Amino acid sequence: MKIGFYICAFLVFYTMIGYPLLLKILHKLLSHKKIKIDHSYQPMVSIIVPAHNEENVIEKKIVNLLNISYPKDKYEIIISSDNSTDKTNNIVKSYQVQHKDSIKLYNVESRKGKTNAQDEAVDIAKGEILVFTDANSIFDKQALTELIKTLSDRSVGYVAGKLSYLNSAENKTSESEASYWNIDLSLRLMESDLSSITAGNGSIYAVRKDDYIKIDPIFSHDSIFPPKLVNLGKRAVFNKDAIAFEKAGETDGDEFIRKVRMARKNIAINFIDIQKYNIQRNKLFSLFYISHRTFRNNLYLFHILLLLFNIFMVIQSNYLIYAFFLVVQILFFVIAIVGKNSVNKYIKLIFYYTMTIVAQAVAAFKEITGKSKAFWEKADTTR
Repeated sequence: MKIGFYICAFLVFYTMIGYPLLLKILHKLLSHKKIKIDHSYQPMVSIIVPAHNEENVIEKKIVNLLNISYPKDKYEIIISSDNSTDKTNNIVKSYQVQHKDSIKLYNVESRKGKTNAQDEAVDIAKGEILVFTDANSIFDKQALTELIKTLSDRSVGYVAGKLSYLNSAENKTSESEASYWNIDLSLRLMESDLSSITAGNGSIYAVRKDDYIKIDPIFSHDSIFPPKLVNLGKRAVFNKDAIAFEKAGETDGDEFIRKVRMARKNIAINFIDIQKYNIQRNKLFSLFYISHRTFRNNLYLFHILLLLFNIFMVIQSNYLIYAFFLVVQILFFVIAIVGKNSVNKYIKLIFYYTMTIVAQAVAAFKEITGKSKAFWEKADTTR
């Protein structure tokens, strides 16, 4: 019990504090990998937008993509409608009248989720480069150019852009998400400089069509593609200048549902592509993946075990230090519960962190009981 307690305590500390500090040290001490950019590289690009009942945002998305800075004859827009039942398809068709050569509507016959909608759209894509983005994400004018510029280096197989939240200061929920996200982006930047990122984001990323891999639709490209491409001998990198904007969830309920969805296959991901853990082969990337993904995805388990081990140690040991740690743990979660509506940003961050690990636990339960789904309902406050 004692060993288990200290192992779990170390894992929680290392994941949230130790790894970011270690990464900063490595980033300062080690040489950075350069990306060889060919500014003349302008391949044909297919921008794929999976959408299910996105009538409130799809027009804004199309207009945005029609006005990005990239040669108009060098990219196509494919809206992959995942069996939409609202006005999404009609809105897309109205834009096809004037842009029949650049806008395609692909209708998935039965709803199977985002990843499947992407897979089916890839089959009709003409582009050498595939760019993926969400219906509620808005590209910066130079975003596509930045993605393509990065992929001009053949050693790069995957590039993720920077997601920036538009409403980070509007309420405590979106502020907490933005604060967490900005920390994560700083880790991704350092990982990218030294080796490869461990995950992307669904709002803005690109891959060569030749490198595209169809995966089980229950999983997302965000978590699967980077390690797969690293295992193929390529880099997965982060370009902070390829920017997409969207709204963070504005209610705790929306954020909780989103986090459960994102963690829906965290257990299975631990055992997919085992080569990603091969430090001898992948070197720093394996260290990054274990620290940033495997440990973080299992924080809920570390916390549950830490609490149980702590209770046993208090019962079995006379050392007051274990009672002190138990009180600290209980106080932490009590603050999270009573601080749900607090305006204090530190208390809100404690609540947000606790909500995240509870969401992981709920997702794990759903995964174990076979209730995880390949599709989900969007959070209205993100639209």
